Amino acid sequence: MNPIRKVCVIGAGVMGAGIAAQAANAGADVVLLDVMADAAKDAIGKMKKAQPAAFMHPTIAKRITPGSTQDDLALIGDCDWIIEAIIEKPDIKQDLYRSLAPHLKPKAIVSSNTSTLPLRVLTEGMDDDLRKRFFITHFFNPPRYMRLLEIVAGPDADPDMESRVSDFADAQMGKSVVTAKDTPGFIANRIGTFWLQAAVTEAFRQGIGVEEADAVLGRPAGIPRTGIFGLLDLVGLDLMPHILTSFETALPADDPFHALGKAPDLLGRMIE
Repeated sequence: MNPIRKVCVIGAGVMGAGIAAQAANAGADVVLLDVMADAAKDAIGKMKKAQPAAFMHPTIAKRITPGSTQDDLALIGDCDWIIEAIIEKPDIKQDLYRSLAPHLKPKAIVSSNTSTLPLRVLTEGMDDDLRKRFFITHFFNPPRYMRLLEIVAGPDADPDMESRVSDFADAQMGKSVVTAKDTPGFIANRIGTFWLQAAVTEAFRQGIGVEEADAVLGRPAGIPRTGIFGLLDLVGLDLMPHILTSFETALPADDPFHALGKAPDLLGRMIE
């Protein structure tokens, strides 16, 4: 089995940068690319100052090489695992996968950090060779501290490549790896989004404020001490519209999720 020694993360947003930092913490050399020329370099600087700390030691940041997808895509040529963490739009992701293909070495693995899009959508039009080494690897924010990693493999996926990713994530990145089916929200978001949405919509129905809701629905109720709204902010408030829209279109009409209603307008204003 070929070990994973070098990782590329494409997308230098909060999740992409955090995944890159944790891969570096795991001892890998890392390439961090973004469509914006200086975004990856800036993201590394932010990770050095992040609280809670993204790096186990500030010097680990030196393991990450920043670049752009326009000028530096050839840097993926010696990478063992390429992780896509860009905007949740299938057409943009598929265009990226096509641009990666000529640069990949024969045993390189490609995965998406999508939290909403099904594997069958991401692999539409994908050639057979890339299908065999393509997975969803869904990290949670912040990647250093949230231990869960969901892996979704398609029917054509190479089981040896899946094992390489799973073993590296477990032994070196400190992840608790679970295999998920290609269903809406996979496992964690399918369950978590339901109760988060239920709590948020019910709080607004009853006229309970953000601070009061977080005070009530915290550790006494078996929920993280952040409370509901604090937890949404921690894991990525900007992701919620994508997840909710995905559920609204993918879940059957009789699924209980639909009865919860739309997210309050306040959440949209908080994102803006």
